[in-house]
Amino acid sequence: AVGDLVITRGAVRQEGTSDEYVREDYPAVASEEVVSALVAAAEELGHDYHVGLTMSADSFYAGQGRSGYEGFEAAGSEDLVEDLREANVKNIEMEASALLTIASVYGLRAGAVCSVYANRVTGEFRTEGESKAAETASLAVNYLARMDEVKREAGADHWHAGLSL
Repeated sequence: AVGDLVITRGAVRQEGTSDEYVREDYPAVASEEVVSALVAAAEELGHDYHVGLTMSADSFYAGQGRSGYEGFEAAGSEDLVEDLREANVKNIEMEASALLTIASVYGLRAGAVCSVYANRVTGEFRTEGESKAAETASLAVNYLARMDEVKREAGADHWHAGLSL
């Protein structure tokens, strides 16, 4: 629904930036710790959210299956949204796959939380939810700091459900 959040677990790389860093078959995957922190934050704040796959495109119109200038539609546009839905992709945006890929290459943690502005199935569009995403991300950073502290105390390399906060 418009206004909900989508927490990205992984992303379909339909953008070109990440191709400059790694092979095209390299996965764009969020850090498990970041996903856990974002989910915990959204839960605590009572925000409606979904966890799943995102598709990142280079362009706002053609790459996302939208009509552009004078009604131009890129090849395959008419099937894009339905094809993504059938593959259980939750949302389309423009940055997550590059951020996740580059962070992974450099051994950093990364994740993404997106606000749903448009429901491509119903045609509903409203710019809302960005404050929920920002609030969720801020609280998640606090959770990550606590996770790091718990890991240090336990002598663990990775946070997991057995290490409580």
